[in-house]
Parts: sequence; C-alpha cells; structure tokens
Amino acid sequence: MILSIESSCDDSSIAITSINDAKLLYHKKISQEIEHSNYGGVVPELAARLHALALPKILEETKKFFNDLKAVAVTNEPGLSVALVEGVVMAKALAIALNLPIIPINHLKGHIYSLFIEQIEEKFPILTLLVSGGHTQLLYVKSYDEVEVLATTLDDSFGESFDKLAKMLNLGYPGGPIVEEFARSGDEYAYNFTVPLANSPVSAFSYSGLKNQVRLAVEKSSVKKEDVCASFQRVAVEHLLQKIKKILKKSNSFERFAIVGGASANLYLRKKIDELCSEFNLTLHVAPLEFCSDNAAMIGRCALRAYELKRFTELDKIKINPKINF
Repeated sequence: MILSIESSCDDSSIAITSINDAKLLYHKKISQEIEHSNYGGVVPELAARLHALALPKILEETKKFFNDLKAVAVTNEPGLSVALVEGVVMAKALAIALNLPIIPINHLKGHIYSLFIEQIEEKFPILTLLVSGGHTQLLYVKSYDEVEVLATTLDDSFGESFDKLAKMLNLGYPGGPIVEEFARSGDEYAYNFTVPLANSPVSAFSYSGLKNQVRLAVEKSSVKKEDVCASFQRVAVEHLLQKIKKILKKSNSFERFAIVGGASANLYLRKKIDELCSEFNLTLHVAPLEFCSDNAAMIGRCALRAYELKRFTELDKIKINPKINF
C-alpha cells in the first residue's frame, strides 16, 4: 500500500491506496473552509497551523496499515509554501520511522489522476482542462511524464474569478459553489458582459477583464445578485469553450477530453463541456464530484504510477516549489 498526504492549500487529507488493484482503502479530508470564511479567502499562516492540528489526527486512524506500506507519497508542488511544508515534514518523519521510500507528487498531476481513482487502467492520451482556484490550463496529457501545455491563463484563474465575484457581492467563501447556486435562479443574459479575448488568435485564457466588467456593473447601481452570477458564469464558461474549440478545429487527433480540478465540479461547466464533446465526437471523462477538490486519494493514485516508475527521492533533496506549473 501507499500512504499519501495532501496539504497544498486548505484541505488536510490522507489516503491509503492498494498497489496491486488501485483500490482506495482509506481516505479522509478535513476542510478549513469555515475558519477561512471570516477572511474571504485562504490565509496561508492559518492554513499551516490547521494542517499541523488536523494531519496528525487523521494519521492516527491509519496506523493499522503501517505494516503493509511500501512508500509514502506527498504533495510538494505547487501550493502555499507554508502549507506544503506541513505535509512534507510529516511524510519525511514517516519515511524515517517506517524505513520507507518517499515519492514527491506534483499537485496538478494529482488532479489529472483524479480521473483514475480506483481504476487500474490510465486512459492516455487525453486532452484535459484543468480549472481550479489557482490554475486554468488546457493540457495534452500523453503519459505520466509527457504533459504539453496548449493554453494557460494570463492572469486570474477560472476558479479564482468566481471567488472574487462572490467577494464583490458579499456572498461568502468559498465563492465557486455559492456563485453557481445563485446563478441557477438568475437570468444569464441580464448582463451583456463581453467574452475575454474573443477576437484574439492567442491560445490563452484571461479573467481580469471580465472581473472588471462585473465590478463596474456592481458599482453603478443596485443589482440582482442572481442575474449577475448567471451572466458572469455564462461568459466565463463561454470563454473556455471558444478557446478550446479553436484548438480542436486545428487538429482532429483528439479522442478523449477531461475536466479536472476543484472548479470542474461546476455542473453548468460540465453540461457545456459535455455538449462540446458531442459536437467534436470526443469521449468525456470527469472525476467523481467528491474528488474534484484537493484530496489525498488523487495523490495516491498518481503515486501508483510514480511507484512503478521508481520515482523515489532522497529526503534531503525534496524541494517545495509553491509556484511551479507544468
């Protein structure tokens, strides 16, 4: 078995994954949403302190698996540096105490492998949209080691823009699920926000301009929050679709499409991506909703491949890279 640890942001999580059949034998996550909601966003130092409290409590429940462990996996990049440290320190302590090899895992690669939790087979190559609070990237994933970035954000991420809208409207934190809920009862054409980079040939995403459009609309007069959320969500998703379609029209070599990351739990986005896949005859792959946000189960599934490839690292050579991407 492999024990995996995730602490890149505000979720403390540990999982136990079976090497032979990829079964998830144990998984627990403790969220910090309530503690950070008072500040309207994640406070790094608070996140680190809460990880220091939560991770040992979860680990206590996994002791019955210790004799069967073959490795310890841990997220070491990207994320909040002070939060990543908590997981890495625990992983190093376990590796020393149990005499186990340690496997550092890229958090973004973990999101890709959330598609294959409790599945032995990995379905590559696959065109993948990664949308989260910190990242918006269109990736062509050919294998564990081959990840080509086709488009990335120039500024704000898809998930981050939802959080910022929620803050503008005083809706609470985390913003993504709240904005989506308000949008369900709103008129998505009430506000004629323009789609970012609609006439630009650049293969990239951008949400700072759309965020500014919303801010100006909110400041000018009283608004119906449901309509603002619905209109924003429609344009934010349409921006993704336009850029993805341009890439799909350039090549007919893609057969599979996936959406991963915390923001991939947005059901409106899933519906629109499903329609896009039907239009281009692509097979859509999505992670279960419970594994879209940060979790140790995806880190553990990713670690199975790393274990097979013997991607072990000496304890003193594990680097914490808070801002690294693909």
